[in-house]
Amino acid sequence: MKDISYGTRGKIGLIYPAPGWVMEPEFYEMSPEGVITCTTRIPLLETNKEQLSLLGDYAIEASKLLSQAPVDVMVLGCTSGSFIGGKEYEDKLIKKMEKATEGISCITTSGAVVEALDSMNLKKIAVATPYIQEVNSRGKMYLEENGFEITKFIGMNLLYDKDIDSQSFDTVYKLAKEADTEDAEAVVILCTGLRTIGVLEHLEKDLGKPVISAIQATFWHSLKNIGINEKIKGFGSLLEK
Repeated sequence: MKDISYGTRGKIGLIYPAPGWVMEPEFYEMSPEGVITCTTRIPLLETNKEQLSLLGDYAIEASKLLSQAPVDVMVLGCTSGSFIGGKEYEDKLIKKMEKATEGISCITTSGAVVEALDSMNLKKIAVATPYIQEVNSRGKMYLEENGFEITKFIGMNLLYDKDIDSQSFDTVYKLAKEADTEDAEAVVILCTGLRTIGVLEHLEKDLGKPVISAIQATFWHSLKNIGINEKIKGFGSLLEK
């Protein structure tokens, strides 16, 4: 009988909107041996400004609950829910989550995207999302607050997670290509409901530039937080650096 130990190298605590089903399998697809993800859920009825503004309070309570597991890093795995109030809002939310968890390192997907871009010295970006316009406006504001120049910002005008999570790799591929501009240093695909890891290498090859996705960046930043720096092939240049 083989004895199997789970999470011997690291345990990621993931807080994820209840209707979604994409982020966990993509995390596991990218995970090196010895890394696991422990998940809890928070409500999200619609991906609009009103509902997203409620996620912060839910995330604080969820982080307190999930901290009962011996996780090494806590992640709010919702891009729009972490950028909706801007950079200052996100900073305060992280501090509240860390207080609720009694000191576990906490990160957000939006912050992970910023860290990923900064690590590759990418400042001029084209952005693709599934969101409605009022959410896109907040996303653009957040990225500009963090020092990025946006060459193009497009969305799919989708309101419900069930529609976002149902998009095919082909749709995401075409969306990213539509967002790209000649002067963009990178293309960024926002939202942890969009399937992306299966198209990142293809996009980078076709566009000739880095392509950063919300899920990929969140996983990368989670690994960095728990001290795992190995190169992981097959999911874009970010994880291979």
